[in-house]
Order: sequence, then structure tokens, then C-alpha cells
Amino acid sequence: MKSITQKTQIIILFLTFSLAFAQQRMKMPADVLFYMEINGQQLGKKINWQKFNPILQEVTKKEKGKEKTSWTDYSKTGIKYDAPQYHYASFNDSVQVYSAHFIVDNKDKFQEFINSVKKDGLEVSTKRNYSYVNLDDDVFVAWNGSRAVLKMISYEKPYKEKWEDMTVADSASAVIDSVASAVVDSVAVDSASIEEPEKPFGYKEEINYLKDDIKYLKESIKDNNAEIQRIQKDIKYLEKHHEYPKEKKGATDENYSGDTIEVEPAPGPEEDREDLQIPEYDDFKKEMDSLKIEKFKVLKKLAEESFDQYFNSNLELDVPKEMTAFRDAGSDVFVYTDYGSLVNNGAYGKMMRQYEFGNLFNSVYNSNSSYNLYFDKDKVKLVNSYQHKNPEVQKSFSEIYKGKKNKKLARLINDKSIGYYAMNVDGSKYFDMMYALMKNAGDSGYQKETELIMETVKIVLDEKAIAKIAPGNGIFVLNELKSKTVEYTDYEYDDDYNEKEVKKTKEVVVPDFTFAFATENPGYWNRIFDLLATNKKTSKHFSRNGNFYTFKEDKETGFMDQLYFMVRDNIVYVMSSENGLEVKNQSDKSKIWMKESSKYPASGRFDIQKLLVGLEKEFKSTSERKMLNLVRKNVGEVNFKSESKGDKIETEINYSIKNASENSLMYFFDLFDEIYKLQETDKKQPVL
Repeated sequence: MKSITQKTQIIILFLTFSLAFAQQRMKMPADVLFYMEINGQQLGKKINWQKFNPILQEVTKKEKGKEKTSWTDYSKTGIKYDAPQYHYASFNDSVQVYSAHFIVDNKDKFQEFINSVKKDGLEVSTKRNYSYVNLDDDVFVAWNGSRAVLKMISYEKPYKEKWEDMTVADSASAVIDSVASAVVDSVAVDSASIEEPEKPFGYKEEINYLKDDIKYLKESIKDNNAEIQRIQKDIKYLEKHHEYPKEKKGATDENYSGDTIEVEPAPGPEEDREDLQIPEYDDFKKEMDSLKIEKFKVLKKLAEESFDQYFNSNLELDVPKEMTAFRDAGSDVFVYTDYGSLVNNGAYGKMMRQYEFGNLFNSVYNSNSSYNLYFDKDKVKLVNSYQHKNPEVQKSFSEIYKGKKNKKLARLINDKSIGYYAMNVDGSKYFDMMYALMKNAGDSGYQKETELIMETVKIVLDEKAIAKIAPGNGIFVLNELKSKTVEYTDYEYDDDYNEKEVKKTKEVVVPDFTFAFATENPGYWNRIFDLLATNKKTSKHFSRNGNFYTFKEDKETGFMDQLYFMVRDNIVYVMSSENGLEVKNQSDKSKIWMKESSKYPASGRFDIQKLLVGLEKEFKSTSERKMLNLVRKNVGEVNFKSESKGDKIETEINYSIKNASENSLMYFFDLFDEIYKLQETDKKQPVL
């Protein structure tokens, strides 16, 4: 019994130590600002490899400049395409790394694929538990029997040091400039009062100058051979007589009063040209090659350290929960971006921190965004989840998205229009949002003063009364694109380059639109328009015409030379034509859009096909029109809706497709293939 107990204790102790020393999951780097998961199980079913392989093979062949490629079926590269893939990017001041993790189902096939894409002569390095090779100076790939990792690494001097170098350089330049100015001023004063004695002729210095001239002239030795011979004579003469020869009347450059001078023959075309190279350039080239080698060693060491860390783990990534908080397991692709780190940790963030209010801008960008992408049968759907990192700021954003609805504005939507953008937000909450951003901006020189000003504004001004002027309900409708002939001034030049003004005309595209927003204080806007129409200066362009107020330029030379304003039924209108208020016949489809525009805080639609019809005259050449017809035949419609959901702002964007592709993923491949073939056909057409 005692023996059994001891054995049990030993087993438990062994298991405890085994668990303690078991391989751990690989932790994501702390500076990751981009993370992506590809759902291979779903995407693998949507890719038509029979179509995809020829497209990718043609592109690869063109990039490598080869008639044939060694790989014909990219679905058999050894990568398990129906398994998940993981991509992430880390970023700091000196090192930027993009990593991609794949599952391998055939090691031999994968190594065969790597051998076909790597440069000739590069050998595969073998470690204890993986192999790796560099595909380029900054691209490395490593693999074992079940996993593969691709890394693209770049290294540069840290931004902080660059800013410091710039500062030091600027200050040094300022010191040098000030010293140089002082020296020049003192020399000017001295020369004005004291006449310096004439210095003896420095023939040695002159010889050095002339030798430098020879170095420069040897770069084009054939054309400057005669000039080199003349300078060599000057050198010999200066060495013997310490001065230039006296020029005699009627004498030429070749007549000297000294001894005969030997002239070095110019090198022939068959001679070795290495003697003509500039030593300084050779040294510079060697230094650059040395720096390139040293940089590659740094990149290789970084890649090896990362590979060691991964292949010594249990080959699973430990992804922080905040990165996958809004991931939908049913999406084809999931992406997380740390937008705050992306902006604030780069050169832009360093620059903004140089200013007093720079922290305010950094506070605005301090957010995360997640994206779920779906390749459906008839559309592509993208769902974005936005979340500010500060809960107070995020709450203020969410409050803005809880505005009142206004159905009157929806009447402007019709199915004949190109598109619209509608908003129903709470304008009174913008003060709270600005106040929250100020508080979240961190320590700055004027933070306390700014917070006090914001508090004073909130006390003195009635934000609710201000919000009644424009509560937050608005809509912009792009009805159509019209063509208009405008006159412009061009300049022509005669043979003597004398300038001459020429009046010409051209066709331009002008948008026909209606912009409208709700107000609870229409009298305020009427007073503004009346003031503009009666003021001595503004009345030259702004006037009243019946129920409309009109803004008109002196000459009809611009794209928007006339605008119409009106206040009616608590709605302020700004239009490009008098017909902007006409009620159009609305189909059932338009009524759905009307409901969405009234339901969501932000929504809209955009018919790209109708837009391209309006832009048709902008495409002049035959190839441009072919491309236009191809794209117009395939493009669809974009619509979106945005709302506040819990602790995030969610925006759904849909792009419908209009061709016979199997699904929306292959739609992009088919479209790319058609565009590529059209471009290649245009290149091969003979020029008549």
C-alpha cells in the first residue's frame, strides 16, 4: 500500500513538472497594430482554382519576365488552404514586421514551391526543428512538417533619433550661419578701413585645382582630350616658372616660351576603364555595400529569433482577447487594427507632440477598429466595429448616435438618383464629445485652461438652444451629373515666345444635388438669408427671387456658378437647381431606402453604374472608353448603415455585384482578369 502511494505521488509530481515545463503558446508582440484571420474553411470553398491559377500564373510570369513559370497549380503548394491563416504586423520606431502563419499539409510540396520562388543560389538553412530561407533581402520564410511562417522585415533609424538629428542639424546650421555672417561682416568692415597687402601667387594651390579639373574631364575623355593636354602643359609651366606664360599678341594656347612638354597620351577605348573611375565614388560604393550587408545581418538575426520563439512553442498564437472581441466566427476574413498606435506611434504622432494642442489630435485617433468581411453569393459585406479606447469618449460618441428621426428629409430620395447620404444624430452632444476628448488628451501646457473654457462655454451658452438651429438631421442627394460648356483662358506662344491669350470652351461635368437639414429655429436661417440679400457687399451675388434665395457668380465660368436656398416646413434647403424640391415618383425600392434613412443615425447608397454614365464624357480615348464600358458593365451598388450598439459604433457596408460570377470573391478575380486582358490587347495593337 505504501509503495502504491509513493508511485502515485511520483506520477503526480511528474505530471506537475510536465505541465509546468510544457511548451507555451506563442505570445503576440506587444507592438502589434494589425491582426487578421482568414477563414480558410469557408474561403476554400469559394475559390475556383481553375480560373484563379491561369490569372496568377500570367501575373507571375510578367513580374519575373519569363515566358513560362515553374508553377502551374497554386492550390497544390503544400499549404492547407481550407485551414485558418493568421497575419499580423508589429511596428515600432526602428523595426516593422509583417508576419503570416500557414498550416502545411505537404512538406515536400511546400519546399518544392519555395525552391521555385526563391532566388537561384540561395541555400536553405536547417535548424533543430525547422528550415528557413530568405526569398529576398527583407523576406524570410520558415517551415517544419506542419507549419510555415512568412516574415517581411524592415529596419531603419528610429524616428526619435531622426527628430533629434534634424534639431541638431538645424541648430548647427543656425550657429554656422551666424558665425559666417559675423565673419563676413568683420571682413567687410576691415577691408573698408584697411587695405590688405597683395598676397603672393599660390601656384601650388592652383596646381591642385587644375588636377581636380582633370579628374572631372576624364569622365568624358574623348570629347575633352584636347582640353586635358592644354591643362597638363599649364601644370608643367607652373612647376617650372611659378606663373602662367605671358600672352603675346597673335599667340595661341599652344605657343609657350618654355621647353617642350611631354603630353600623356589619352587612354584608348580598348584600355581598362577602371583607371578612370573616381576613387571617392569607389569608397562610397564599398561603404554602401557594407551597410547593406550589415542591415541584412540585422534583419536575418531578427527573423531567426522570431522563428526560434515560434517553433519552440506549441505552434499556437496567444491572441489578446481585446483583438478578437468583435470577431464573427461566420465571417470569411476578420481584421483588427489599433488605429491609435498606427497613427500616434509613427512620424505623425511624433510630429503632433511638438505642438501645444497636438495631444488633442492624438486623443481623437486613440481607437480600435474591427472588420468582419463576408463574400456572399450576390454581394460583399463588410461590418466595421469602432471603439474608442477611453470609455468616457466612447460613451460621448454613442450619445451622438442617439438623435431624433426626421421622415421629411426622406422624401428627397428616389430610385433615379445616383446616391444619398443621410444623418440623424444628436447635435447637442457634440459639446460633451469635445469636452471628453479634451480631458482624454493627456497632460499638456493648456489642459487646465482648455477644460475651464469648455466648462464656461457650457454654462454661458445653451447647447440645447444652439442645437435647435441644426439638431443633427440632414441629407445630401446626388440627383444626376449634367454636362455644361464653360469658357476658360488658355495661352499660346508664337515662334518668338510672345504670349497670347486665347478664349476656349470645354465640356465639364456638373453635379445636380440637393442638400437639406432640419431646424427648430427657421427664423434664424431666414434672417441670415435676408441679411445676405440686403447687405451692400454680399447682395452683389446673393439675392431673393420669389421663394428662393439665389447665389450667383458674375460670370458663368465655374462648375457651380449658381445655388438656390430656401427655408420651408422647418427644413433648410441648398440646391443646385430650382427643381431640387420636386417630388419624384418613388418605387418600392426607394421606399425601403427612405425607411433606412429615417431609422439609422447614418446611412446611404451610391450607384456606381449611374455615376460612370454621368462621367462618360470625361473618357476621351478609345482605350479609356473600352475600360469605362468594361467597368460599367460589372460595377454594382454600395449601401451602408451605421448605428450605436452597446460600447461600439457598428457600420455595415454592402457592395452588390452585377455579373455571372460564382460568388462575390470570384467576381473580383473575373473583373481583374478582364481588365488585364483588355490592357494587354491595347498594348499589342499596332500604331497606324
